[in-house]
Amino acid sequence: MQDSNQRVVDLEKNVVLLLNKLKDNHYAIESLQAQLAQSTQQCSTLEADNNALKKENESLAVANSLLGSNKSNATTKHKINALIQQIDACIDQLHQMA
Repeated sequence: MQDSNQRVVDLEKNVVLLLNKLKDNHYAIESLQAQLAQSTQQCSTLEADNNALKKENESLAVANSLLGSNKSNATTKHKINALIQQIDACIDQLHQMA
Protein backbone atom coordinates (compact mmCIF):
# COMPACT_ATOMS: atom_id res chain seq x y z
CA MET A 1 0.00 0.00 0.00
CA GLN A 2 2.78 2.34 0.89
CA ASP A 3 4.39 1.61 -2.48
CA SER A 4 1.27 2.67 -4.36
CA ASN A 5 0.99 5.82 -2.23
CA GLN A 6 4.59 6.66 -3.08
CA ARG A 7 3.83 6.18 -6.77
CA VAL A 8 0.86 8.54 -6.52
CA VAL A 9 3.03 11.14 -4.79
CA ASP A 10 5.69 10.75 -7.48
CA LEU A 11 3.07 11.10 -10.20
CA GLU A 12 1.71 14.24 -8.54
CA LYS A 13 5.22 15.71 -8.42
CA ASN A 14 5.74 14.88 -12.08
CA VAL A 15 2.41 16.46 -13.02
CA VAL A 16 3.33 19.62 -11.10
CA LEU A 17 6.73 19.72 -12.82
CA LEU A 18 5.10 19.26 -16.22
CA LEU A 19 2.57 22.01 -15.51
CA ASN A 20 5.39 24.35 -14.49
CA LYS A 21 7.25 23.54 -17.70
CA LEU A 22 4.08 24.13 -19.69
CA LYS A 23 3.64 27.53 -18.04
CA ASP A 24 7.30 28.41 -18.74
CA ASN A 25 6.88 27.35 -22.37
CA HIS A 26 3.75 29.48 -22.65
CA TYR A 27 5.62 32.55 -21.38
CA ALA A 28 8.52 31.79 -23.71
CA ILE A 29 6.14 31.55 -26.69
CA GLU A 30 4.52 34.88 -25.77
CA SER A 31 7.94 36.50 -25.48
CA LEU A 32 9.04 35.11 -28.84
CA GLN A 33 5.82 36.30 -30.48
CA ALA A 34 6.42 39.79 -29.12
CA GLN A 35 9.99 39.72 -30.42
CA LEU A 36 8.74 38.54 -33.81
CA ALA A 37 6.24 41.40 -33.99
CA GLN A 38 8.94 43.88 -33.05
CA SER A 39 11.36 42.43 -35.61
CA THR A 40 8.68 42.55 -38.29
CA GLN A 41 8.03 46.21 -37.50
CA GLN A 42 11.76 46.97 -37.62
CA CYS A 43 12.04 45.17 -40.95
CA SER A 44 9.19 47.24 -42.39
CA THR A 45 10.76 50.45 -41.11
CA LEU A 46 14.16 49.54 -42.53
CA GLU A 47 12.61 48.62 -45.87
CA ALA A 48 10.83 51.97 -46.05
CA ASP A 49 14.06 53.77 -45.13
CA ASN A 50 15.92 51.79 -47.77
CA ASN A 51 13.39 52.74 -50.46
CA ALA A 52 13.59 56.40 -49.43
CA LEU A 53 17.38 56.31 -49.60
CA LYS A 54 17.27 54.67 -53.04
CA LYS A 55 15.02 57.48 -54.32
CA GLU A 56 17.29 60.08 -52.77
CA ASN A 57 20.31 58.41 -54.35
CA GLU A 58 18.64 58.51 -57.76
CA SER A 59 17.83 62.19 -57.27
CA LEU A 60 21.41 62.92 -56.30
CA ALA A 61 22.67 61.04 -59.34
CA VAL A 62 20.47 63.21 -61.57
CA ALA A 63 21.70 66.33 -59.77
CA ASN A 64 25.31 65.22 -60.27
CA SER A 65 24.70 64.68 -63.93
CA LEU A 66 23.24 68.17 -64.21
CA LEU A 67 26.26 69.59 -62.41
CA GLY A 68 28.51 67.90 -64.92
CA SER A 69 30.50 65.31 -63.03
CA ASN A 70 32.91 63.34 -65.22
CA LYS A 71 31.19 60.03 -64.63
CA SER A 72 27.77 61.29 -65.51
CA ASN A 73 28.84 63.37 -68.51
CA ALA A 74 29.04 60.28 -70.69
CA THR A 75 25.66 59.06 -69.46
CA THR A 76 24.11 62.47 -70.05
CA LYS A 77 25.59 62.62 -73.55
CA HIS A 78 24.18 59.19 -74.38
CA LYS A 79 20.74 60.19 -73.13
CA ILE A 80 20.82 63.44 -75.10
CA ASN A 81 21.93 61.60 -78.24
CA ALA A 82 19.12 59.07 -77.81
CA LEU A 83 16.61 61.90 -77.43
CA ILE A 84 17.95 63.65 -80.52
CA GLN A 85 17.63 60.44 -82.52
CA GLN A 86 14.03 60.03 -81.35
CA ILE A 87 13.26 63.63 -82.33
CA ASP A 88 14.87 63.13 -85.75
CA ALA A 89 12.78 59.99 -86.26
CA CYS A 90 9.61 61.92 -85.38
CA ILE A 91 10.55 64.72 -87.77
CA ASP A 92 11.15 62.20 -90.55
CA GLN A 93 7.74 60.63 -89.93
CA LEU A 94 6.10 64.08 -90.06
CA HIS A 95 7.82 64.83 -93.40
CA GLN A 96 6.62 61.50 -94.80
CA MET A 97 3.03 62.28 -93.80
CA ALA A 98 3.07 65.68 -95.45
